[in-house]
Amino acid sequence: MEQVFSKLKGDRWLWIIIIVLSVWSLLAVYSSVGTLAYKEGKGTEVYLIKHTLLIVGGFALMYFSHLLDYRWYAGISKILMAITIPLLLYTLIFGETINDANRWVTIPVINQTFQTSDLAKLALITFLARTLTRKQESIKDVKRAFLPIMGAVCLIFALIAPANLSTALMLFGVSVLLLIIGRISIKQIAYVCLGVFVLLILVIALGPRRQTYVSRVQTYMNGEEANPDKSFQSDHAKIAIASGGLFGKGPGNSDQRNVLPHPYSDFIFAIIVEEYGAIGGVVLVALYVILMFRCIRIVTLSPKAFGALLAAGLGFSLTLQALANMAVAVGLGPVTGVPLPFVSMGGTSILFTSIAFGIILSVSRNIDEVKEKTIATQQKNKKVVVGEIPAIG
Repeated sequence: MEQVFSKLKGDRWLWIIIIVLSVWSLLAVYSSVGTLAYKEGKGTEVYLIKHTLLIVGGFALMYFSHLLDYRWYAGISKILMAITIPLLLYTLIFGETINDANRWVTIPVINQTFQTSDLAKLALITFLARTLTRKQESIKDVKRAFLPIMGAVCLIFALIAPANLSTALMLFGVSVLLLIIGRISIKQIAYVCLGVFVLLILVIALGPRRQTYVSRVQTYMNGEEANPDKSFQSDHAKIAIASGGLFGKGPGNSDQRNVLPHPYSDFIFAIIVEEYGAIGGVVLVALYVILMFRCIRIVTLSPKAFGALLAAGLGFSLTLQALANMAVAVGLGPVTGVPLPFVSMGGTSILFTSIAFGIILSVSRNIDEVKEKTIATQQKNKKVVVGEIPAIG
């Protein structure tokens, strides 16, 4: 094990958490795809193999991402934004429609779909981290610093929100966090919030999914009284969690996996609690909390503002997404369709999540390298000083 970790640089606890989540994901996905396999006439092993390959591919991307000096991502962020904006616009107009939402784009040749919002999260967070770092000396300048930041946040929100409002709101929350850390004034942050609020009202009032938003909120507030059909998912998620008890029914023994529409993605946390009990659910929550704690530690230790902003933005984004998914499963929020990072079955979302983890680990690796160089320099200087002391006697 020590030999393995010697090749993996960066925060060792983050690596351990990622490995545990990956193994748990394989077990949970394999347990919950039975109904999907039956509907599509495939064996459950097909989905297990596909999911395993995605996780292995994710680890490969994570490994190479963490080897790359995190400062390179400042330049890459400009390229990502240049790709993301037209891609989001294309998705909004010509994207694949699944569950009444245009969130997906089909990649030619391999015929694989992916949510462009996954790329947008990575692009916006890295771009904001770069801009806030570069504009620190003129951070109060409206034209040079504030307008580019506000424009990026509002534009990305406007392009994601019509098809994926929950993701847009979470990304906006992460953006506000970065603005606070980046010393943007409260007045300017208020302007950003006002601009996004206006866009939110327009999306809810005029967007193509306005009826879905209203229905979900009404269902969350009133339950079966609003619409028994709409509360079906949340009701059975609660049944799964309640029937799990303290220790659960055991791996592969879930009953609600055959009832819930998306037990392998949106409601995988409910299946995990049903099979592993409340103890399993608490352990899973604890893993994400520890993940955020380690990211905060990286933020405090990072010698450069860009690295600190990157770790804060990406770490908070992953943790917020995880908490949102689990909150929906236990009935603390309306159904959103947000997957559980690195646990839910997914396609390219796993790959983008892996890259995000890789960037955080790259910042951590740089901290370790700076620390090692500092210690080496101190030891070298100490030897020089000791060597200059004349012999006594």
